[in-house]
Amino acid sequence: MTTSFDVQAQSLMDQMAAAYRAGDAAGCAALFTADATLFSPYASATHGRDAIEELHRDWTRPANSKRMTVIEAGRSGDLGWCLAAYSEGEVAGSGTSLCTLVRQTDGSWLIHHCSLNSDVPPLGSD
Repeated sequence: MTTSFDVQAQSLMDQMAAAYRAGDAAGCAALFTADATLFSPYASATHGRDAIEELHRDWTRPANSKRMTVIEAGRSGDLGWCLAAYSEGEVAGSGTSLCTLVRQTDGSWLIHHCSLNSDVPPLGSD
């Protein structure tokens, strides 16, 4: 059953994917709270919107094929969470993203914590 929050979470993930595909690092970072934290297998933990924007400058590029699809989402009051699958094509791979979300005073949702998990096995694991 799809809820209105599922639709809002998918909209947020769609905005992130569109910013990636446009090579818009600032657009990606704008979807995070000012004091957000991003955990990734591709880089060290990154704290704060400015640092997240800097990291996304390395990750985003025009014509990227980034796609994000919400698998499951939920909320309680002004806090929410979202599990999404991501795909960036054969070169960058795919995985899942688990995010905590915080509702803003205007009713929109921003990412407060995000943990990316790659489907690609770590180097040396085979």
